[in-house]
Amino acid sequence: MFQQLQAAPPDAILGLNEAFSRDTTDGKINLTTGVYKDAGGTTPVLECVKEAERRLVETEASKGYLGIDGMKEFSDAARGLLFGADHEITTSGRTTTIQAPGGTGALRVAAEFLATAFPEAKIWCSRPTWPNHPGIFSAAGLEVAEYDYYDAATGTLDAQALFDSLAEIPAGDIVCLHACCHNPTGVDPTPEQWQEVSRVIADRGLLPLVDFAYQGFGNGLESDAAGLRALAGPDCRLLVASSFSKNFGLYRERVGALSVVTGDPDTAAVVLSRLKQTIRANYSNPPSHGAAIVTTILGDDGLRAGWETELETMRARINDTRQALADGLAEAAAGHDFSSIIRQRGMFSFSGLSPEQVDRLKNEFGVYMVRNGRINVAGVTPDNVGRLCESIAAVL
Repeated sequence: MFQQLQAAPPDAILGLNEAFSRDTTDGKINLTTGVYKDAGGTTPVLECVKEAERRLVETEASKGYLGIDGMKEFSDAARGLLFGADHEITTSGRTTTIQAPGGTGALRVAAEFLATAFPEAKIWCSRPTWPNHPGIFSAAGLEVAEYDYYDAATGTLDAQALFDSLAEIPAGDIVCLHACCHNPTGVDPTPEQWQEVSRVIADRGLLPLVDFAYQGFGNGLESDAAGLRALAGPDCRLLVASSFSKNFGLYRERVGALSVVTGDPDTAAVVLSRLKQTIRANYSNPPSHGAAIVTTILGDDGLRAGWETELETMRARINDTRQALADGLAEAAAGHDFSSIIRQRGMFSFSGLSPEQVDRLKNEFGVYMVRNGRINVAGVTPDNVGRLCESIAAVL
């Protein structure tokens, strides 16, 4: 029965990882998937995570199913991290939060819920956006469109084009926004620009879906939430898909959350019932271990302080690497401007390289990046930065 099927194309990012693993080039460099790596090229297990796991092993009494919406303690902790423990959205009861298998799982639950609740609505993504956004939204039945965001000529946000583009979206449509560390560009609005985005969205009657995958990787936990909190006014309605893969290093544990801000507690209860219906027909209930780790760390003052210190170390390494990469390219490729690398935030940087140049890097030098020129800065190490800069210079 499967003979007539044709193979699906490889994933634009994960397929490159498979090709990288088969490559025998000496000194090959992988700058594709958004996974944090330390200076030695390893994705570490945080010390706070190890301690939380030790405690869980000693105290866990059951491997029974969680509820459809997951752990209440985890959802409360996730919501507090997003909005602040004392924020009206956190305390009023008008927000419902469910645990999901990673930020991607949260986005898929959100997409299926929105496609059912608002079947006539389109969802608008930034141009460019994370390549998996359109796939997730389309698979759930949403029609995907784009709004203006990035100025490729300057490597900066085209703020006026962004505002103008949002102002043309029909009322009732959904807007997918990156809370911080925009993927793939690394370019974020300023706090003042976020205020204008919030104003335009409110004036147009749009529904924001905020993808918050990198809290703490930009400028800090609170600073990175500025955009979300600009949207979170007293009369707001919004959705937030948050991930703990990056800031806790829990990639394989698949820990995420979906929060839906409604108008009142009764509506929040209705939304929760619809989310649970969606989840039940999908993966039934979420996994426990990763969420228990996050809950344990955020619920203990000592562990949380240790986590924030480790998170700061990761953020500082990425920012230091940005500087080293910009300096190395300035020397190896004189006459080309790579200063935007320093201004961007998070793990990703738009290099400005063409698809043809990216292909040459892979085929001639064993340097792998996404064909749109996106670099995972965390994949750059003191040992490979020199070779990387020389390779990029060779294809310019």
